[in-house]
Amino acid sequence: MPASSRPLIVGVSTAMAAVVSLAGCAQKTDTKGGDGTVQVVAKDDACEVSTKEFPAGHLTLNVDNRGTKVTEVYVLYPDDRIVTERENIGPGTKASLTAEIKSGDYTVVCKPGMKGDGLRRPVKATGGESAHRSPEMDAAVAAFRTYVQEQADATLPKAKAFTDAVRAGDVEAAKKAYAPSRIGWERTEPVAESFGDIDPKVDVREDGLEAGQDPEKDWTGWHRLEKALWADNKIGDREKQLADQLDADLTDWVKRVGQAEITPTSMANGAKELLDEVATGKVTGEEERYSRTDLVDFKGNVEGAEKSFQLLKPVARKNDPQLVAELDKQFAALNTLLDKFRTDPSGYDFTAYDKVGESERKELSDGVNALAEPLSKLAAAVTK
Repeated sequence: MPASSRPLIVGVSTAMAAVVSLAGCAQKTDTKGGDGTVQVVAKDDACEVSTKEFPAGHLTLNVDNRGTKVTEVYVLYPDDRIVTERENIGPGTKASLTAEIKSGDYTVVCKPGMKGDGLRRPVKATGGESAHRSPEMDAAVAAFRTYVQEQADATLPKAKAFTDAVRAGDVEAAKKAYAPSRIGWERTEPVAESFGDIDPKVDVREDGLEAGQDPEKDWTGWHRLEKALWADNKIGDREKQLADQLDADLTDWVKRVGQAEITPTSMANGAKELLDEVATGKVTGEEERYSRTDLVDFKGNVEGAEKSFQLLKPVARKNDPQLVAELDKQFAALNTLLDKFRTDPSGYDFTAYDKVGESERKELSDGVNALAEPLSKLAAAVTK
């Protein structure tokens, strides 16, 4: 999870959304777009969208960040679930998002500084045609949906082992159970995050809290308990309450994950998002700053990204065989590199990240970057 939390979008009222939409987004738009490409200019105080309407089907958003802050751009369903997103778009840089869009109303959101409610712009997909899917793509989506549900289901008992130890006041047992409880979440994080309201409850770091939130009252989830265990080395009544809440929030996630909208492009985009998570949180050592179990999360992210790729490979190979060959090569290289840091060849015990030297971190970063670049092209390859 990057330093900025996932947006607390679901709780925004309709009235506030309307105010933000009118005040924050410039009106430099055409009424209708001729194809499925939308230009988005992100500024510190505006979110300029080139068209209010575009045809249903494959959508590409070309984002140009002309502001002074790192920004995020989202496309949201009417209930604020995430259709597609791109984080960490630096000042003066450009990025593209690809998605499969059905006819209906949506919202484009720019989030300068990657915090707050963002600058909203209502848009509409018109026409009855949605993106065409081959039987192979339908099979990939079905298999990935099964994988996501299996990972969510497997997380609950592992999380229960962790929270049981917290409730028992057993610091050492809780420390041992902490990292394994997170693996399923890390493998499927983009799907979990698509609901918007769950991630800030279970996976936010203290510096990812929104302005006005009180860490003593509002900070919940894994990382709040991580700090208690490793920084404070103690468990109190508050931590035991937070263990109960983590169980409840993860149970909610497991119940809802089957409702997630999954498409071939969301799978490909999610794979890239997982590598972005590695680059901005795991390689830097920010994610697990107290437990130093960053490499466990790192491995989970890579496994989730590789699962999406493997399921999409039959389609991508037909459209771009060179890309598939490069992705095979880079996934293998990164997995081999990670294996160097395993302390248990058959499990998920890795070297504590504070024991990983700067040159080794640079090697890991280079491996992530070498994979992230071709992985960013996967969504386009499956929509050709």
